[in-house]
Amino acid sequence: MIHAALSDGLDGRREQLWTRRLTEDSFEVACLPFFTYGICYRDIVSIDSDHLVDKVLRKSGHRTLRVALVADHVGRDQTHEFLHGRAVDAGLPHEWLQGTYFAVDLPPGTDGAPFVETLEPLAQAGALSWEIDS
Repeated sequence: MIHAALSDGLDGRREQLWTRRLTEDSFEVACLPFFTYGICYRDIVSIDSDHLVDKVLRKSGHRTLRVALVADHVGRDQTHEFLHGRAVDAGLPHEWLQGTYFAVDLPPGTDGAPFVETLEPLAQAGALSWEIDS
């Protein structure tokens, strides 16, 4: 396990990343980052002496679709179940954090458009926000 800084480092906010060690200081990301930009599943990263990511050595071609459900939205639980089902039906690896944050892996060659089409009406209704990172 390593960490990625989520800010300029002054406030100490970090995201924990599960990894597979490749060499002394290079790791393959083995999870879906919820908050870290520019790092996706199976990317190869290096770390500094504090076990913080210092650079991406090789991109995997995976992209991360991130969704944040609005916690006090009246249909949050139904939206959660709906999105979970969509990811399962599409065969896309995914992870939830605290039932509110949803990360979906988009492997190389995967068309994320059908999933995005599902998200747009929910975003317009104020139920969630979303983004895709690569």
